[in-house]
Amino acid sequence: MQFDPMKRRQFITLLGSAAAAWPLATRAQQRERLRRIGVITSAPGRAQSRTVHFHRGLRDLGYVEGRDIIVETRFAGGQYDRFDSYAAELVALKVDVLLASTLPAALAAKRATTTIPIVFVLVPDPVEAKLVEAYARPGGNVTGISTGFQYTTGKRIEIFKEAVGFSRMGVLINPADPFVARRTSEETEAAAAKLNVIVQMVGAGTAADLSRAFSDFAVAGTNAISVIPDAMFWQERKQIAELALHHRMASSFGLREHVDAGGFMSYGPSFDEPFYRAAAFVDKILKGEKAADLPVEQPTKFEFVVNLNTAKALGLTPPPSLLALADEVIE
Repeated sequence: MQFDPMKRRQFITLLGSAAAAWPLATRAQQRERLRRIGVITSAPGRAQSRTVHFHRGLRDLGYVEGRDIIVETRFAGGQYDRFDSYAAELVALKVDVLLASTLPAALAAKRATTTIPIVFVLVPDPVEAKLVEAYARPGGNVTGISTGFQYTTGKRIEIFKEAVGFSRMGVLINPADPFVARRTSEETEAAAAKLNVIVQMVGAGTAADLSRAFSDFAVAGTNAISVIPDAMFWQERKQIAELALHHRMASSFGLREHVDAGGFMSYGPSFDEPFYRAAAFVDKILKGEKAADLPVEQPTKFEFVVNLNTAKALGLTPPPSLLALADEVIE
């Protein structure tokens, strides 16, 4: 059968047009695959927060911001009352997944959506907080990485007493996070009772409350304070360290950055790794896995850090046997 030359030219033209359209279609598909990640955190800026490790984790998994993903970040700056509005804002943007740093942020995210997957970090006990049903099978739309603070409070107080020697200890809590404040208070009092230590709880809900809180400790004759892990306290870590030195108080923390800022000692999990690991959770969810089926992880690495410069300023001489156990001694 003879092929009509005119039809043949039309066929070639159509074929060429289709071929030319393929790159356009591919680019359109790439644009459609651009996923949006919402991040709610308390830190004042990405460069000053652990979210840099989350971004590093995404890069290591092959994601390029602007090509594969868009990350929408909202910083509360230690003001927990902003979390609900930020969560609602990100849900309205129809993000594909939410990363929530700290328990108040995670609870706000859960209140905002029951369908968008949520990955949390810096949450002490997600089961008791009713974020998830169980560590192995979270259920619902929430999963993530727990801090495990409930397992380190007693050990931290034990190390603190051995390093300083005291019969009375002040504990700084943030009433703006009532769940963590209550849980930490219970754990601290239980551990202190075993060590015959009297505990004085003082609350500070904002940065402006910190000076008053330390004055309360001083009036009670407290010379050793334990500061619970908290986003606002982390943000104000330099002010807390300065107040402790001003009042001649040894200070203990669950986060090592407090020691870098001039605090005396810290014992607790490393938080850089959980933020990095959170990227793997997000990656699995973006590839189709459900938050309900991703087990909650707990930290496996714990750090003991001592600031000898601060010890000298306070006239303290920690036992050499204790310093030998430190992961890092700042001199």
